[in-house]
Amino acid sequence: MFVSLLLAVAAAGAAPQPFPLWDGKAPHAVGDAETDKPTLTPYLVPKDKATGAGVVICPGGGYGFLAMDHEGKQVAEFLNGLGVHAFVLKYRITGKDRPGPLLAAPLADAHRAIRTVRARAADYGVDPKRVGIWGFSAGGHLASTAGTHFDAGLAEGDAIDKTSCRPDFLILAYPVVTMEPGVTHGGSRKNLLGEKPDEKQVELYSNEKQVTKETPPTFIFHTSADTAVVPENAVRFYLACKKAGVPIEMHIYEKGKHGVGLGRDPMWTGGETSVASWPDRLGEWMKARGLLDAKK
Repeated sequence: MFVSLLLAVAAAGAAPQPFPLWDGKAPHAVGDAETDKPTLTPYLVPKDKATGAGVVICPGGGYGFLAMDHEGKQVAEFLNGLGVHAFVLKYRITGKDRPGPLLAAPLADAHRAIRTVRARAADYGVDPKRVGIWGFSAGGHLASTAGTHFDAGLAEGDAIDKTSCRPDFLILAYPVVTMEPGVTHGGSRKNLLGEKPDEKQVELYSNEKQVTKETPPTFIFHTSADTAVVPENAVRFYLACKKAGVPIEMHIYEKGKHGVGLGRDPMWTGGETSVASWPDRLGEWMKARGLLDAKK
């Protein structure tokens, strides 16, 4: 009934509405702040234009805020233009009423989002074998964490919890990947793991060290000019995937500051136009992988 209502709202052209990922308090919640209440906002494609693919979107923000416009809404609309259903995730971040470290909370949100899309695939018109996750900056860390830490379904919980949370593909845009000092983004590391994290936690969330042959096919975009999240993060993940035999494509542009989003909004690009073509490369990659083929 709830999903049918969402589809009716989408068909009527109304603004997409978020819904809570869990009924009641979310796992790892420490209070009742809005930053402790993860939600998912569906941007659905009309049935006659849908490919059947679906993507969970994780905006960036250093695990301290969420860039919900140029790394959320704009991205969902771009995917809709390709015929892909999009689901913008509001995952757990730190705040005055939700202090860090966050630890497992954001990953629990990403897992639940992927499980939700897959469990409700028939209602959404999504192919359960074409559910991906796309993250920007710290959201890219979350997406790469989801792509290296997953399960086939939990033994306990509701029907959604018992669904696989392994994404079928990853899209990483100027991602934080490692938690190692000197390469990681300091703010993201502090908010996620705390001021002085245990070395085991640093290793666990350094996702280049967690890649296996089961890691999903991956597309990466970064820029050489990015000084906030240095491109070595992307390179480390690329090399780890290559070593493990995971299909991966990476594009590192010479110019472009951190946080350019899709590279087409002057507010975020600072007037740099060369990065505007990177979504085209992504579209070509998705097409080559069969993600834009109409669902049969």
